[in-house]
Amino acid sequence: MTASTPPTPPFRDPDLPFAKRIDDLLARLTRDEKISFLHQFAPAVERLGVAAFRTGQEALHGVSWMGPATVFPQAVGLGATWNPELVRRVGEAVSEEARAMRARDDRVGLNVWAPTVNLLRHPLWGRNEEGYSEDPKLTSAIATAYTRGLRGDHPVYWRTAPVLKHWLAHNNETGRDVTSSSVRPRVLHEYDLRAFRETVEAGAVAGVMPAYNLVNGRPNHVSPYLREHLRTWTDEELLICSDAGAPSNLVDSEHYFGTHEEATAAALRAGVDSFTDHGTDASTVTARVRGALERGLLTEADLDAAVRRQLSVRFRLGEFDPGHDPYAGGGEFDTPAHRALAREAAEQAVVLLRNDGVLPLADGTRIAVVGLLADECKLDWYSGTLIHRSTPLEGLYERFGADRVEFAEGVDRVLLRTSAGRCLRVPAAPEDAADEAARGSEGALDPALLAGRTDLPPLTTDAVGTELALVDWGDGVLTLRAPDGRYLSVAEDGFLRASAEQPGGWVVQETFRLEPHDGGRLLRHLGTGRPVRVAADGVRVADEASDDPEVFEVVVVERAEAAVARATAGADVVVVVAGNDPHINGRETEDRTTLRLPAHQERVLAAARAGSARTALALVSSYPYAIEPGPLSAVLWTAHGGQAGGTALARVLAGDVSPAGRLPQTWYADDAGLPDLLDYDVIGSRQTYLYAEGRPLYPFGHGLGYASFSYAGLSVRTGDGTVKVACTVTNTGDRTADEVPQLYTRAVEPSVARPRRELLGHHRITLAPGATAEVFFEVPLSAFAFWDVARGGPRVEPGPYELLVGGSSEDVRLRTTVTLDGEPAAPRPVRRDGLAAADFDEQSGTEIVDRARTAGDAVTPVGGGTGELLFRDCDFGPDTRRVTVTAAGSGAVELWVDGGGPAPVTVPVEATAGPYDHRTVEASFPVGGVRDLRLRLRGPLRLAHVGFSG
Repeated sequence: MTASTPPTPPFRDPDLPFAKRIDDLLARLTRDEKISFLHQFAPAVERLGVAAFRTGQEALHGVSWMGPATVFPQAVGLGATWNPELVRRVGEAVSEEARAMRARDDRVGLNVWAPTVNLLRHPLWGRNEEGYSEDPKLTSAIATAYTRGLRGDHPVYWRTAPVLKHWLAHNNETGRDVTSSSVRPRVLHEYDLRAFRETVEAGAVAGVMPAYNLVNGRPNHVSPYLREHLRTWTDEELLICSDAGAPSNLVDSEHYFGTHEEATAAALRAGVDSFTDHGTDASTVTARVRGALERGLLTEADLDAAVRRQLSVRFRLGEFDPGHDPYAGGGEFDTPAHRALAREAAEQAVVLLRNDGVLPLADGTRIAVVGLLADECKLDWYSGTLIHRSTPLEGLYERFGADRVEFAEGVDRVLLRTSAGRCLRVPAAPEDAADEAARGSEGALDPALLAGRTDLPPLTTDAVGTELALVDWGDGVLTLRAPDGRYLSVAEDGFLRASAEQPGGWVVQETFRLEPHDGGRLLRHLGTGRPVRVAADGVRVADEASDDPEVFEVVVVERAEAAVARATAGADVVVVVAGNDPHINGRETEDRTTLRLPAHQERVLAAARAGSARTALALVSSYPYAIEPGPLSAVLWTAHGGQAGGTALARVLAGDVSPAGRLPQTWYADDAGLPDLLDYDVIGSRQTYLYAEGRPLYPFGHGLGYASFSYAGLSVRTGDGTVKVACTVTNTGDRTADEVPQLYTRAVEPSVARPRRELLGHHRITLAPGATAEVFFEVPLSAFAFWDVARGGPRVEPGPYELLVGGSSEDVRLRTTVTLDGEPAAPRPVRRDGLAAADFDEQSGTEIVDRARTAGDAVTPVGGGTGELLFRDCDFGPDTRRVTVTAAGSGAVELWVDGGGPAPVTVPVEATAGPYDHRTVEASFPVGGVRDLRLRLRGPLRLAHVGFSG
């Protein structure tokens, strides 16, 4: 007799629908196994043959943190291409490399945390580099393309499973885990939700990550919007992955819940399915889940819902069907095609902002290349490790020949002399010391844990010292570099060594500040916050406050200006390459303080302009700057372009490629034009190109090229729920080039504040000299709608709408007007429904807060002072007599109507037990007809609702 083969369990049967297979597997899991699946690092279930799984593989512009990979331009650079098809191909290449890397290292995950669809509302946001645009339409177009590339085109199986970041209204690093974004309904629906919604509805999104911040007083990780909005946009199961440490923040920093069991239960019930907390150690999270179950805060059905969503992603990734998954064999990695794509993406990301004819550079031009970024290929926190690299200097050497190019970096060269008259010295590295691999080259699930080197000798002092390259990156934040190119850094043992190839890490250990002290300067290490001292065994940071810090004299051997003057003396054209280091002054955890270039780089730029040569400024940066373009012959901008960024910039400068990148966000002329970083009311405070009324330095959508284009033949047709727009574009120049025709609209006679213009669509097209292309836009009528707070939904207002076609939001070549029927406005039926406080038309001095921990909004005066609300067109009927005010806290609500009527009525609200303990207070308020209602809120009260009766 022979033993019979056990039957294949249904969850292993590829012929069954995923839903039935998930039901079967879920039924086989024990409660403890389900609980274990809720942590980011879900263990294997060996008895069922289910492998371990982890959520989260960073892949913003290439596979990150897991060693060498193709590095594409930063996300904001991909946004600047305005080319969804290109970005789709980038996503495809990234997902192929993720599969290839996983085939040799199973730590590489396929649940990729990308793209970031936070809108670039404010240019001082530290993570500006991670987003695509300030505009929701452009953001969703680029994000949809990237997710489609990441997903792959198989109808059943996904190459990788993309998770969108960071839900919701998240544009500040300052206090990012404790600040609340006050987002009125119109801003919520017209702006912040749109980029997420349109990308999710496109069908290539596996999940979403909530952000650290609060929205309207409630942490995003317990937001009812996950259920009320996000999950209604698709029939697919969406996996909600927490941001790192955010579940603990609900108690530890936000103090929103009293216990971690309550917080964990609330997040799980709100829709969080995977908890990224406490690194690889799942024990804390699982203990909290068990505690919540024991207290009756959760049910097993809650566990099942979360585990089901995770399993849905795992089935789509082909984990249980290796014989049927078309992507199971791995994927292409660092192929010639991927290298070419990296260069193409970097070329298309270059934006030419100004040009008086100096560009493209003619063959034979004598070029001086100066600036801190001229010979750099910078990486950011979410980059992979470079396999290939190029710098602008290398690209220009290759294109024009080293004999035609002079170079000066533009650093200050200094000695640091101690009070004893000796100078800091960088000892030679021992011959047997290994070369430092680039940070993260060995692959690290958490590169923040990578330690600095301790195998090199620490700095000492001697009579001569070592000349150091000093750069001030702004706000007095310095780097110091040894002659061999290594940066001074501090490892865990506290000693200073010249050991780092670049500044980097979660806490940067390569930055310092020189502070006046006792007639000299303290050298303060910013990573530890401690001053430097000279000890018998080497130079180190002070251990305790009682340690005697060294007072240095800064001896300037050569200023940056002198080196720049030498390099530019014989040049025809000077190319200044300026910008930022993505790890310093503007990055995750740190917002910028100004749009200005750092003073050090302003000095370099001024020195470059001092000669007779014409000057071109190439900005390589993660964000916009405010500059004075007047004295410059040309200005270009590109994000950090990844491995091919230097070659791409050189090819654009040389004219091998005509630039056609377009700005994905407004460049403001100075800091004075910026709203407060924490003001999320883009409508009320007139933010972004949609509403800003001042003249920008460079407008949204702006970008020049080396060819000229004419526009003609604008036509418009309406019908079948769409507006169809067409025109022709002709290349009137003498070279093949790309153009980006853009379609905008403007409501001519709006009844409420509407965008001064709003992007409806765009195309990136390539035309040979003299060639003409017909460009079509098909726009759904819903694109003309706004969120009508009176009806609680979108409405297309009847009336004329201007349609504008051109090369940017301000470069309008063609225009016409179309009249849409729309839906007429209706007054607010306040007798029937009353007024939700947050559904105001206009406000001043207030912010929206949470009515309860689970759902609902209230409005409160900022800082407990005084604020006002306006509700237009309130229909009180013929005989309203009473008003009821529902509020918590303490203070008073004053009500009156415009255009005459009853005297203002003040309704006092006596102190309630807590912020969620609302009470209803009634008062006389005789009024009739359709009137505008105004409310003045005084004191620390939280107004939830106002009702009216006869």
